[in-house]
Amino acid sequence: MANTAQVEHEISLLVNFIRSIGKQNSSTGKYETTFGDLFRNDEVQNTFESLAGTLKAAKRRKVISYSSELLLQGAHDKELITLEKNDN
Repeated sequence: MANTAQVEHEISLLVNFIRSIGKQNSSTGKYETTFGDLFRNDEVQNTFESLAGTLKAAKRRKVISYSSELLLQGAHDKELITLEKNDN
């Protein structure tokens, strides 16, 4: 199991990816991207051993939000992932 510092580091990387890949919602000001866009990004694939695990950890910490319990490539490609905290 990854230690807390490692998880925090991966979440901060995830936040940066969401900001660079996603778009800022004009009404909320929050960055959003789809799971498919995140998953298919080469840099994201090369960075995370388990993107789903990192997403789940970030969701537990309320850094991001999405509606599915589990994100699976293909089935959840259109699932919107919202960056809830813009201060990281």
